[in-house]
Amino acid sequence: MQTINSQVTIINADGLIVGRMASIVAKKLLNGEKVIVVNAEKAVLSGKKKSRVSEAKEFLEVGSPGRGPLHYRRPDRMLRKTVRGMLPFKQPKGKMAYKRLKVFIGVPEDLKGKQMITFEEAQAAKLRGPYFTLGELAKEIGWTSE
Repeated sequence: MQTINSQVTIINADGLIVGRMASIVAKKLLNGEKVIVVNAEKAVLSGKKKSRVSEAKEFLEVGSPGRGPLHYRRPDRMLRKTVRGMLPFKQPKGKMAYKRLKVFIGVPEDLKGKQMITFEEAQAAKLRGPYFTLGELAKEIGWTSE
């Protein structure tokens, strides 16, 4: 078995486009890094809010209650599932990479004051059209923050 690099990368998702950030995070996970993503509810989705919310609500109706598939409404779980979709999850290396990912709503107490990075190529400021946050989508589809 190969040696795993135990470097921990803390990423601030505030103002980052979900898909672009998730692809970068997936690459880091496959390289053996441990990744912690904070402020998941402030990550950005592009497009008109109304159409994306109706699309999400329609998606939630797929499946049977209690049996699955399970669709999350919390922003941290949605972001985690997005990253999972970019990993070869059914292979052992993908499963191990997924276990190295932690996603949080807000910034936990033990991570405050630590060095956080952001990705220039995933900034929402580069978008020309409308966009909204993952937290706004989550509230529209039924998430109630504690």
